[in-house]
Amino acid sequence: MNQDPNSQSSPSHHPRSGRRPSRAARAALVGGAVLALAGGLTACGGTSLEEKGGAKSGGGKGDLAIGSAGFTESKVLAEIYSKILSDAGYRTTVKTLANRELYEPALEKGQIDVVPEYASTLAEFLNAKKNGPAAKPVASSDITKTVAALKELAAPRGLKVLPAGEATDQNAFAVTKEFADRYHLKTLSDLGRSKQKIKLAAGEECETRPFCKPGLEKTYGIDVTGIDPKGVGTTQAKQAVKDGTDQMVLTTTTDATLDNFGLVLLKDDKKLQNADNVLPVVNAKSAGDKEIEAALGKLTDKLTTDDLIELNRKVDAERQKPVDVANAYLESKGLAKK
Repeated sequence: MNQDPNSQSSPSHHPRSGRRPSRAARAALVGGAVLALAGGLTACGGTSLEEKGGAKSGGGKGDLAIGSAGFTESKVLAEIYSKILSDAGYRTTVKTLANRELYEPALEKGQIDVVPEYASTLAEFLNAKKNGPAAKPVASSDITKTVAALKELAAPRGLKVLPAGEATDQNAFAVTKEFADRYHLKTLSDLGRSKQKIKLAAGEECETRPFCKPGLEKTYGIDVTGIDPKGVGTTQAKQAVKDGTDQMVLTTTTDATLDNFGLVLLKDDKKLQNADNVLPVVNAKSAGDKEIEAALGKLTDKLTTDDLIELNRKVDAERQKPVDVANAYLESKGLAKK
């Protein structure tokens, strides 16, 4: 989650589209239709499409657009996917769209081909899309059952869900240590009982996602007075809480910079969030072949939760570029092409 966070269950996550005519025509779709989609949302939500220079290959197997959400972990994973697929002979680019509400339809349409995702978050996102916001949950702490439900929801939309790995990320909520000490807070239940009014720094999608504002209110009785749309776990969001502009920030369990802002996580003691395993999701028509699955599977088999924390730390604390962090990681794991 980042989970997205990104994202309903993860980059809530953290805050996770039709068919393209041909690979040649898709370049125009990426450059035009996605921009049109993002531009349309800019008018009402300030969202834009950002291109982040993914690895490019001289191989001749075709073009692949790797999608990313607008938070660090997703950006680094997208760069890792891009490099792996570039090494496998594809020409790759990375396209960053702020949140799942933007990139998931683009994935269905073939405007992007591959995204790093979070199993529970995407399952509930697609569940709500199909069955409405009050749909009975299909995700749980059982990753096997969650992935099975996700595949059932994804397939009719032209999406192929690749195997999940060990690495997980979840939405998490943090307050300042001073705020936690003043009101004796260790858990989200403690916060609900404290009756404090909470302005929440998060992505704007938090307003409606069941594992964000609605879940905090229903499950914990937390009085969320408003959403400050600064993104999932961004520097601006955490700074707003540190400064007292907001009282709590939506981030992820793999956030490596909370200490820098004097923030502490409140335990999700009633398990509002589902465990979110990282997995690739692809457009079945444009990127559903076995070669792509095999290439990404080598990463999925090695990626751990601790790896996610370290990748995030290198970008958020050391200010390294996601593409450089991605390349160094792949070399360290023996996954980069020599």
